[in-house]
Amino acid sequence: MERGRGVLYVVATPIGNLADISERARNTLNTVDLIAAEDTRESGRLLAHLGVSARLVSCHEHNAESCCARVLEALGEGRDVALVSDAGTPLVSDPGYELVSAARAADFSVVPVPGPSALICALSAAGLPSDRFVFLGFPPRGQSQRLELFESLAAEPGTLILYESGKRAVATLRDLAAVLGERRAVVARELTKRFETFLSATPAALAERLEDDAEQRLGELVILVEGQRGEAAPDRAEQERVLRILAEALPLRRAAALAAQITGAKTNALYRLGVELELGGKG
Repeated sequence: MERGRGVLYVVATPIGNLADISERARNTLNTVDLIAAEDTRESGRLLAHLGVSARLVSCHEHNAESCCARVLEALGEGRDVALVSDAGTPLVSDPGYELVSAARAADFSVVPVPGPSALICALSAAGLPSDRFVFLGFPPRGQSQRLELFESLAAEPGTLILYESGKRAVATLRDLAAVLGERRAVVARELTKRFETFLSATPAALAERLEDDAEQRLGELVILVEGQRGEAAPDRAEQERVLRILAEALPLRRAAALAAQITGAKTNALYRLGVELELGGKG
């Protein structure tokens, strides 16, 4: 008897505490024919804990094309496949987009099996506004790119949420402080694990705390910063317009300082914008 078309299940797995696996996720992993995992070693440990014996295939950003082909072939043969990440909900700052997109384009059913997510876990307990938020994933590693990203979101009223490695957390918090100033911020670490911690302060104070305490830099962190309060700051187009006018008659540093008074933006950010726009002819 010919089998029907397979189903791709997008299965959330625990971010730390293995007891957070849902009954539905456990049952799905036990019944599918194939499990596509970001890291087969990491997922293999979870599956061994759950007593799951389904075949694992590697599916990460470096083999997206071959993984898609293999999974689509399995779905076409009527076999069900589960997509999992190392921890949490697949596609949330993890590879897998190409596979889900390809499966939908080929008209296969894609079914989410919801569960843990580090960003939602952190937001739920951080004490920052949760009615609106922007998830940034992992910020750029280069400082200039990070600063540009944060400056583009300075007027965002929603809570900003990003992931960061412990190795880069201090630098990222300092860049957040330079751009966003004295806002409330939270660093969440070891979520759902034994040494789970939430540190609350300004980005600058949190940078100092993490620099002084190496333990707080272990693993990957979730950093949350409150959004712009009150009247939103002018957008980049308005900042550029004001800066161009002032830079025609003034040295760039003076033009940036006056533009900051007019627009409410940071002087250093406006100076960098002027350099980027090559407005520094007058010094």
